[in-house]
Amino acid sequence: MGRYTCTVYFLDGVADNFYGPLVPSTGYLKVFDLVPFHHGFCLQYPWLEDITRVIPRLKQKKLTITLKEYGKWCKTTGIVSMGALNQRLMDGKAVELINLCEARQERAYADLADKIYAERERVKIVFIAGPSSSGKTSSSLRVAQQLKVLGMNPKVIELDNYFVSRERTPLDDDGNYDFEALEAMDLELLGTQLNTLLDGGEVELPRYDFKQGKPFFEGQMMRLEENDILVMEGIHALDPQMVPSVDQSRIYRIFASALTSLKLDENNCISTADNRLLRRMVRDNRVRGISPEDTILRWASVRRGENLHIFPFQENADAQFNTALLYELPMLRYYAEPLLRRILPSSPAYAEAVRLLKFLSYIVALQPTEMAAIPPTSIMREFIGGQTL
Repeated sequence: MGRYTCTVYFLDGVADNFYGPLVPSTGYLKVFDLVPFHHGFCLQYPWLEDITRVIPRLKQKKLTITLKEYGKWCKTTGIVSMGALNQRLMDGKAVELINLCEARQERAYADLADKIYAERERVKIVFIAGPSSSGKTSSSLRVAQQLKVLGMNPKVIELDNYFVSRERTPLDDDGNYDFEALEAMDLELLGTQLNTLLDGGEVELPRYDFKQGKPFFEGQMMRLEENDILVMEGIHALDPQMVPSVDQSRIYRIFASALTSLKLDENNCISTADNRLLRRMVRDNRVRGISPEDTILRWASVRRGENLHIFPFQENADAQFNTALLYELPMLRYYAEPLLRRILPSSPAYAEAVRLLKFLSYIVALQPTEMAAIPPTSIMREFIGGQTL
């Protein structure tokens, strides 16, 4: 019979357990703050960029509303913790949960399209932004699909085709190409073409050759007709400096992110960043052949880019969309666990792999027969394959 261990921590006579290691004493904690927040308090801990300061607390009203709505949804389903989710799966109700989650998300996309349609006399451009692996691409396609249902004709432009040539790409502090900087995009061309389209003119859309690092044109023309609406997704889509010359009233901005409200236990909320990292690991390995080790080692750079170019502008969105699904962590465990086990102890990514494996060990994995119920239009298909959008 196997042996199991559990680490118990004591603080001023109170005993409790905690996911992950803790420092031996609270005396180690020198930089923190405790401030009132809503009906409770906010514990501020050190900033990664400067560990001598606490993370600045920003008022994020729209994000708070989105999280509250999802938390209410979790309570409605009776799934507010990983334990409750595991029990639902062990009771054989995985397919029922998948169907329920997908129905709710489809309705949410329809509501979002309704809001855009209500502004159709004013709005001609929809911008969608979000952090890595938030489901921006699938969201743009799903919104476009719902707009078609309403009689509109969405046209999709990929912002990635507006990168400047490699020699004009700015460098980061390490001397590497900074493709996430706003200056890495040809903002002048983008602004000029959007204004031409809004004025009823025709433009030739650029294409970008990532191997050669240069844009080119191949005769792909576009014009916006009466029922047409432009849908574009990219990391800078909420930054007002991306297209300052364009009439901002003609633009509808959407922020998409995977904002899970589930708790691992009474002491630990599940990190939305961990959720997205697992999504990216599974997708990158399947689509791009990138090893799980490389995904982990690149993640810190990705997160820095998000903190600089995405999160500061999320409150600029006209609407915020939560792409999280209750069943996705059990799904991701099935795909991510074998990938993480391939990382060797000699790898610099090993410690993070061990942490993620321990986290996943608390989750009951979905089985292939259950995952067959995930529809081909689901956001999850962007990561595990089989999407038909």
